[in-house]
Amino acid sequence: MSVTKRTLLFSLAGVAAVGAVVAGGLAASAASAAPEKPTLEHGSAHYTAPSAHAAGSFTYTVDVSDDSGIRGLKVVAWPASSKLKPTSADLRSVESATCKSTSDDTSRCTYTFKVTQKEAAEVAKGTWYVSALATAKDGDTTFVPKAATFDITG
Repeated sequence: MSVTKRTLLFSLAGVAAVGAVVAGGLAASAASAAPEKPTLEHGSAHYTAPSAHAAGSFTYTVDVSDDSGIRGLKVVAWPASSKLKPTSADLRSVESATCKSTSDDTSRCTYTFKVTQKEAAEVAKGTWYVSALATAKDGDTTFVPKAATFDITG
């Protein structure tokens, strides 16, 4: 994604920004006869503001599991002040995290990008949410509208 496009997405209130941070666990509730849906566990994220000497960064990491294995994870971060309510359909068109298998049914997925001083100056300060869409190899999906919450200060 180009810096200009990411800046626009990351900085305008009311527009979703690609990113993520601190995630909690999610348990999929499925009927005993229904196939299990993907679960997200052990999520964590880290936002580092840029300095005069180095770019900042944003990283979101989470373990995603499904009995069929994991195809991928899409992540979007958005400012609470925007009043957005991303949907699973919205997340289908955002960038993907990189997922590496840690077992037959679990992958560790990580999304990261650099943040310039200009981008950091333009983002909405305050509370941000992270939405996530996990897709299993069998096609099952799990959408978590508020998988994480974090703050951007300064």
